[in-house]
Amino acid sequence: MQCFRRPPKRTVSQENILREQSCRVATLNGIRLGLKDDKDLKFLLKGSQLLKVKSSSWRKERFYKLQEDCKTIWQESKKMLRSPESQIFSIEDIRDVRSGHKTEGMEKYAKDVPEYRCFSIVFKDQRKNLDLIASSEDDANHWVRGLGKIIAHSNSMNQKQKLQHWIHTCLRKADKNKDNKMSLKELKNFLKEVNIEVDDYHAKEIFQHCDKSKTEALEDDEIEEFYKILTERKEIDKIFQKYADAEGLMSCQNLVRFLYETQQEEDAVVAAPPLIQRYEPNELAKKRNAMTKDGFLMYLLSDDGNIFNSSHRKVYQDMTQPLSHYFVSSSHNTYLMEDQLTGPSSTEAYIRALTKGCRCVELDCWDGPNSEPIIYHGYTLTSKILFSDVIKAIKNYAFKTSPYPVIISLENHCSLDQQKVMAQHMTTILQDMLLVAPVDGSKSQFPSPEQLKGKILVKGKKLSRQEDPTNGNNNLEAEDVSDEDEAAEIEDESVKTKVQQKGKSDTLKLAKELSDTVVYCKSVHFNGFEDPSHPRAFYEMSSFTESKALKLAQESGNSFIHHNIRHLSRIYPAGWRTDSSNYNPIDLWNVGCQIVALNFQTAGTEMDVYQGRFQDNGFSGYVLKPEFLRDEQTKFNPKSITEGTWGTKKKLLLKIISGQQLPKVNKSKNSIVDPKVTIEIHGVQQDNNKKQTRVIENNGFNPKWEEEFTFDIEIPALALVRFVVEDFDMSTKNDFIGQYTLPFTSLKQGYRHIHLLTKNGDPYSSSTLFVYINIQDCD
Repeated sequence: MQCFRRPPKRTVSQENILREQSCRVATLNGIRLGLKDDKDLKFLLKGSQLLKVKSSSWRKERFYKLQEDCKTIWQESKKMLRSPESQIFSIEDIRDVRSGHKTEGMEKYAKDVPEYRCFSIVFKDQRKNLDLIASSEDDANHWVRGLGKIIAHSNSMNQKQKLQHWIHTCLRKADKNKDNKMSLKELKNFLKEVNIEVDDYHAKEIFQHCDKSKTEALEDDEIEEFYKILTERKEIDKIFQKYADAEGLMSCQNLVRFLYETQQEEDAVVAAPPLIQRYEPNELAKKRNAMTKDGFLMYLLSDDGNIFNSSHRKVYQDMTQPLSHYFVSSSHNTYLMEDQLTGPSSTEAYIRALTKGCRCVELDCWDGPNSEPIIYHGYTLTSKILFSDVIKAIKNYAFKTSPYPVIISLENHCSLDQQKVMAQHMTTILQDMLLVAPVDGSKSQFPSPEQLKGKILVKGKKLSRQEDPTNGNNNLEAEDVSDEDEAAEIEDESVKTKVQQKGKSDTLKLAKELSDTVVYCKSVHFNGFEDPSHPRAFYEMSSFTESKALKLAQESGNSFIHHNIRHLSRIYPAGWRTDSSNYNPIDLWNVGCQIVALNFQTAGTEMDVYQGRFQDNGFSGYVLKPEFLRDEQTKFNPKSITEGTWGTKKKLLLKIISGQQLPKVNKSKNSIVDPKVTIEIHGVQQDNNKKQTRVIENNGFNPKWEEEFTFDIEIPALALVRFVVEDFDMSTKNDFIGQYTLPFTSLKQGYRHIHLLTKNGDPYSSSTLFVYINIQDCD
């Protein structure tokens, strides 16, 4: 039997030395964050006891502390056999820190505690919120302010600072005996930690090159030398040398030449001097109005060197056109956090959708206890939330990401009395935000997003005798209307049984109070495209299941486009998608459908493409449709493209050069990724295409591809480009590493970095692809 010896106990002096080293590291990381001597940071590094709240009966004291890397938080756990990694979460995983009772958990379980002692940590992924109670107002403020500062300063770090911070954290992790030196064995472990497999000979070669003192351990300057070797970017050095002089400087004149010739920047003469001032770290070079290699790298890693056109990060499109002329970011069954049958409903789902730029949210309303309407997926086991709580969440978060209008899409299953309660809640909670009367002059067509800024519109049924909602009529009684019932379409036996029990003849009376909240979005059944001699009112809109909409797009593409110039169309997922999977929105956008609703809680290609479309135009949730989808005379049909004014055909020349700091997919220490890149074009059928690089084995840290690809783009205005990085696996499905999707029209040319996003659409701190882009007109 093999015996295991316990590591020897440290002496008091050794413990003191380690504590001092830890303080030094924490101080250095605080300086890197720009938070030197910050009182809140010092408090977090010391840590404090907090009450963790899970339910009305579960409220337990736990110790929380910011670790010396200033990037992770350690949380005490009483669970047996819990791994050390599970007790740590990263600052990068935090979406929001909210003080007070600002989450469902706090609202339900901590109302007895003063708001000033409460705060919640909301995570980016599907992880549950962390609801916490501090022992005092001061402690709560330290945590909320401190975390807020770290998040803000981390986000404002440039790519080089993030890389340096990350590598030094990994070095510290690899230094197992905490002696601030690195042995050959520790160096090998470090390389695995940063996702690169190096054979013993090469590792020893690097080690011996850096070990100038010949002590069999790297320290101080030797570790810095190792860091320089590791982060060398030879592919960028090569580009820099083409434009640099004998002193290793790129003059302002040569930078102008590079920007104009290679990066296709039309305002190169104006752009060059500010770039030097912004990114050049060397003061002497800056005074000479020149750029060093380091400054050049900083520029290429910055927003100015990004593949996405930075001028599209703000609203740049015409926002004064009718509402029906825009694609609108829209969510289906917004209240659901998971699947369509048994998953939880939550106000948090509305907050997440709205902060992701969503401008149309869905509310399925049913009679609840105590005369309070509730929201859930009817006939299913999904949990229930109060209608009033959802309206409060919408009020608080509707315009945090975008100032443009939010549409509340009501699916009404409530009795007359509870409909009146719904109307009352919307009126009293939303107040001036709720649009209850037509905007001046908008009686023959939709007002524009600009005119509707800060307003919330209701989409729902309207009393049928009130033919024109733009003219008030106060003398109507409630009458029978059929309710929209998407839940009844779910392909699940238990749901079908409940629907049958309800009875097909059941109709609801519509309360006039609720009808009056509908101004521009009156729900009507679709009975075919309108007869030009009997045009339908512009404010009438229909909802289509994905299959019905795709059939119309396939068989009557041009008619659908004409319909969508004047009317809004809402598309929703098929009833068989009980797992909350999504359909491809592209074919519906191609015929001008505006409200193409997806399940925002479900990650995947469809959601990547969706977020890619709506990061355009300042992430406002509104993207102006191409001119040929707005023109009353248009003959465009995506299913049979003929010659027309659809824009110049383009040829996309694309070179995948290298990757940087790709994350480990499998957290096992010995697992190194084998990355490959796939480039996808999503657009009209002729443009849909996919090409991929070769696989690079055992290198996620700095893989090199240097591979060129060409794509012909027939309709550039409708095309999106998606870059996907996967970990190749011979025997099973490839593992997703990261992706980035953007409209073709937002591509920047020249040498660019692509900053990869996680599965949930959040940015990695330092994972990038380096590419070259050239776009030419086709003959």
